[in-house]
Amino acid sequence: MSEPRVWGRICSCSVEEIPRARQWTREILRDHPCLADAELVVSELTTNALTHTDSGSHLGVFHISLTLSRAGVSISVTDAGSITAPHRAGATAGATRGRGLEIVTILAHRLHVTGNAYGRTVTAELATPTLGEHEDDHAPMTREATR
Repeated sequence: MSEPRVWGRICSCSVEEIPRARQWTREILRDHPCLADAELVVSELTTNALTHTDSGSHLGVFHISLTLSRAGVSISVTDAGSITAPHRAGATAGATRGRGLEIVTILAHRLHVTGNAYGRTVTAELATPTLGEHEDDHAPMTREATR
């Protein structure tokens, strides 16, 4: 594949969108080596959009995009914003919540957060296992300039 390929999907504020987003990811990536990690990242980022941002409010929406290139898969979820920026919660051992962004950080080659209280995009880049595995492996989350 010489050019990146991009897919997008707009989702409503319904929790039913999470399994739909996972299925959509499976259909696009089928036999790709990043499929399992991408599906988990999509699940975590869409759950965060619904749980922690205005995308989960009545009539809220969020957007998912998948970009597939030779280097890997890029997953972006754009939400309706929140006064609290995405952050790793640092869940305790017995906690049943609060590990989503930590999981994404572990799986992603790079993680970027852009935007502000009116809308943010969280992008996780997954490296194709045969390319770029040893360069900046599991780089920490960075915040890009706000829009």
